[in-house]
Amino acid sequence: MLGYARMLEEGLRARGVCAEAIYPPMVFGRLPVGRGEAAKWIRYIDKYLIAPMWLRWKTRRAEMIHVCDHSNSMYLGCAGGRPSLITCHDLIAINSTQGKYPGMSVRSSGRVLQRWIARNLARARYVICDSYQTQSDFHACFPDSAATTRVIYVALNRTFNTASAESIGAALAASGAPAGTHYLLHVGNNGWYKNRLGAMQIFSALIQFPEFSAMKLILAGPSWTSDMRAFCRTARLEDRILEANDVTDETLNALYCGADALLFPSLIEGFGWPVLEAQACGCPVITTNRAPMTEVAGDAAIFIDPAQPAAAAEAIRKQWQRRRELRELGFRNLERFSLDQMLDSYCAAYEEVARMESADPPVPVNAN
Repeated sequence: MLGYARMLEEGLRARGVCAEAIYPPMVFGRLPVGRGEAAKWIRYIDKYLIAPMWLRWKTRRAEMIHVCDHSNSMYLGCAGGRPSLITCHDLIAINSTQGKYPGMSVRSSGRVLQRWIARNLARARYVICDSYQTQSDFHACFPDSAATTRVIYVALNRTFNTASAESIGAALAASGAPAGTHYLLHVGNNGWYKNRLGAMQIFSALIQFPEFSAMKLILAGPSWTSDMRAFCRTARLEDRILEANDVTDETLNALYCGADALLFPSLIEGFGWPVLEAQACGCPVITTNRAPMTEVAGDAAIFIDPAQPAAAAEAIRKQWQRRRELRELGFRNLERFSLDQMLDSYCAAYEEVARMESADPPVPVNAN
């Protein structure tokens, strides 16, 4: 969420607001302990023991504290009695530890951490949510919370626009595909809810239709899991499903622009930025028929059931001719997520918090 915090800081400053995004320093994390379990616990010392003391000192003159990520809810205590608010992007990790998603297991250390985050989040006085689905999840998770909640849609924190044929060709070549390849694009990490294996299964069903028989699927993100590789081998799709690992912003922009459509069958999201990124590039969107994907995509997407690959493939085939219409609808849909609207809403939220907490409107400071 660093890009989101920077975007908010820069936007507020451009409006003449004295806003500063601050990031706790790394102290013990600089020790040469490698990348294993020891490194994780060393980082925890920085984040949960050193950072609160540093933040109390750093924000001692701030009139308002905005914690920009719900996973840092413990930093709300650094505000003391000053006005404060927090942005909640999703409740996925917290709900995972509470058994809401069958079959999902969380390590004991993860359960302890998420319970701590949840306790502090439940005490928040004012909560911004990225979507109405996240707002609904918040109230379901914390039914006794007295927090005032408000939905503020986030704008894109990077620039996405048209790409040249040369840029698209270079991006395809880096993924192992020749220029002119027709392909679907998936963007996401290996988190279970991103449903990357499900995207593969939907694609496998889709290419059984003659009009999709030459199509490829490119997955932009980290290296595949063993389950994903096993599926490709078993389905004999090694030359049809391609990896684009850890791509740059420029390459991702080109992949969006060259794709026939984005295939984004997430099982759950807090918001779903790839939907807007694709629309900004004129890339038609295929996504899940669940909130918040339906909320974010508006009427500019083909909606599918991510748990039914064959039915999803049939829905895509039936609506494939709508791609030109979806491009235009996508550009119009983006108007709901402009930076100006986001900043207007945040300024209104700061004023509301100020009225709730104090007679004089304070100056916001972003703490990420």
